[in-house]
Amino acid sequence: MPPSIDTRRATNVTLPVHLLTEARALGLNISQACEQGLATALAARRRENWLSENSDAIQSWNEHVETHGLPLAEYRAF
Repeated sequence: MPPSIDTRRATNVTLPVHLLTEARALGLNISQACEQGLATALAARRRENWLSENSDAIQSWNEHVETHGLPLAEYRAF
């Protein structure tokens, strides 16, 4: 069973002092900001990995469309 989204684990994060000071001064929730940044970085890395793993298929499909056109293009209303 996958872990619950509410399951949390304490961890240490090292941050530059100037960022930490400004975040505190602005009242930011540092844990939440780190979590959001990590989620964004993970999504970007997953996208990069997916594109890399599927680059041959993407290239093949693009070549097919260049040669034969889009499937069902004759039925497009625009």
